[in-house]
This record gives sequence, C-alpha cells and structure tokens, in this order.
Amino acid sequence: MLRSITVGLDGSRESRAAAEWAAREAKLRGLPLKIVHVWEPVPEPMAQAPLLGAETQQHWTERIPREAAQGLRMRHPGVDVRTEQVSGHPAEALAEAANSAELLVLGSRGLSGLGGSMVGSVGLSTLAHADRPVVLVRALEVAADEHEADPVGVPSVATPFLPVVLGLDVEHPDETLIEFAFDAARRRATSLRVVHGWNPPPYYAYGTPANPALHEALALGDAEALAEAVRPWRRKFPDVEVIEASRYGSAAVHVVEAAREASLVVVGRRMRRNPFGAHIGHVTHAVLHHSTAPVAVVPHG
Repeated sequence: MLRSITVGLDGSRESRAAAEWAAREAKLRGLPLKIVHVWEPVPEPMAQAPLLGAETQQHWTERIPREAAQGLRMRHPGVDVRTEQVSGHPAEALAEAANSAELLVLGSRGLSGLGGSMVGSVGLSTLAHADRPVVLVRALEVAADEHEADPVGVPSVATPFLPVVLGLDVEHPDETLIEFAFDAARRRATSLRVVHGWNPPPYYAYGTPANPALHEALALGDAEALAEAVRPWRRKFPDVEVIEASRYGSAAVHVVEAAREASLVVVGRRMRRNPFGAHIGHVTHAVLHHSTAPVAVVPHG
C-alpha cells in the first residue's frame, strides 16, 4: 500500500503552514497528501445547545479540511490531496495516523520576536508516541525560507535549496536516521551538513589543567568517529555533498546554529518503552523549540 504524507490540520495558522510544507514534500516524493482533521466530540449537555448541536458541529468540522484541500489542489497541481476526519483525543489520533504514513507533518507556533517555535503539548505527545518520522513546521514558514536568496538578496523558490542539517550522535549512529537525512538532501539536490557536538569525558573535564594537546587529540578522535559513521552513506549517496562538522560543546547549540541556514533539520528520537511513558531527548527537545527551519524527528531503536 502506498503511504502518504499526512498533515494534521485544525484550521490554525501553524497547521496551514504545515499543510503547505506537506504538499511540497508530497510533490518531492511523488506521494499523495492526506489531510487529517481531528475533532473532539462535544460533551452531551453542550451538544444539546442550539448553537453546538451535532449538525452545526459536523458542518464546521467538515468545512475545515474540505476548503483546505481545495486550496492545496490549486496551489500544488499534480499533488493527490485526500481528506480524513477522525474523532478522539488529538495526540492519540494523530500518532495513530502517523503510523500508517510515510511521515506526519504538524504545525508549531512561532516564538514572538524570536527565532524558533513553541511546540504545544499535542505536538510533543504525538511525536513522542509516533513510530514514523514527524516534521514540525513553524507558523510563519514559507517555501522561499528553504531556498537560497537570489543574487540581489530577495527570497525566492527558483534558487537552490539550503542544506539539510543532520544532528548525529556518533556513539549511536542509527541507519534509519542517517538514511532519512541523506534521502532528504538528495531529493532537494542540496548538500547535507552533519553536525556532532562533543565534550571531554568527565575524568578529563574535571580536575585536569588546561591541556591544548589533549583537547586537540580528543577533537581529532571525534572528527574521525564522525567521518567513520558517515563514510558508508557517502558511498550509497555519491551525488550528495557532505559537510562534516564536529564541534566542541553543546550538540543542541550547534544544531540550532546550523538551522539558521538550513532547509530542513533532521534529529533522532530513541524509542524507549518504559513505565514512565515515551521520552524525547534533551537535544531533540531543544532543537524543536529553537530551530528556525522545519524539524524532522526520526524515531529509531
């Protein structure tokens, strides 16, 4: 069965931006686009009120995805746009929708006056439980943001894509995560910037006087580990230019900085099943809230 690019739509500005991004991604991948609209049933006492009756509720819940689909078909000719309505808790319904999709796209509110996004509880819960990649898109995201400026500095969709950025933990370099990033760069005909942040082990960092030679040796070792993790993928995707960046300090800070000049940021989420629920790593959490580019969170074992 052909998977789709699925987007969660509730009519908000951020979900509309996510739908536009999802349509562009569907075209890149040659896949259908499915709009999923989740509505929570009105409690029975409220449903009896004249303005909140079942017919009124059905009218508005059907109108949102229908009108969105019509607009997307006009703006993205050639993309097969479908709609689906489900009822229930939004996070649970969207996580279930994600598991039958190629990837799920959600909107996130922009931070007023600042770069980055504010990911709400529904978005965080959804991506924490989804078994497929989830992409978070800022409310103000437009297609030109993902491309280089034209020769006079004007935003344009006719110029090449900005690089794809991959935040990679070289101690656990998961194949699913790396392949997603390489594939995204190849489809965009752009380069892949692989970012790794490292810090000295605690027994080096504490109680040890400054030692430039030791620092250089540790930096070289981490750079070699990054190159080793990426080497097989260079051979598998020979047409993708790869830029390796092994940097001392916080991985989250370096990935967020790289996101300023990126068309897409790719980070991982280790799937853990435990009594305390799903978990989102601190690096991924920080990138989700501060990246100025769309962020793809790829779950892996």
